[in-house]
Amino acid sequence: MSVVSIPIVNNNYQMGCEDGQEQRLAELGKMVDARARQILDKIGPLPENSLLATLCIVLADEVRNRPAVLATESDLKEILARIRQIRNKISQ
Repeated sequence: MSVVSIPIVNNNYQMGCEDGQEQRLAELGKMVDARARQILDKIGPLPENSLLATLCIVLADEVRNRPAVLATESDLKEILARIRQIRNKISQ
């Protein structure tokens, strides 16, 4: 288990992660920090706990409202090929 320091606005948060996931966690932290700064730019200074609560609500809203990912043509071809393999096994 590793610990990574994640800066969000003017505070550092110590976050645990599995070994090898440090870079990904740091990148996610940068995304969260950027979104927090956007919120502060729009509504002005907030106490830390209010900022983090607002940030959580904004991110949850963005996740909920993001469009569903559709299967690509490549995905569909792969699924069809797998169905054919299964059909052939059943037919034997």
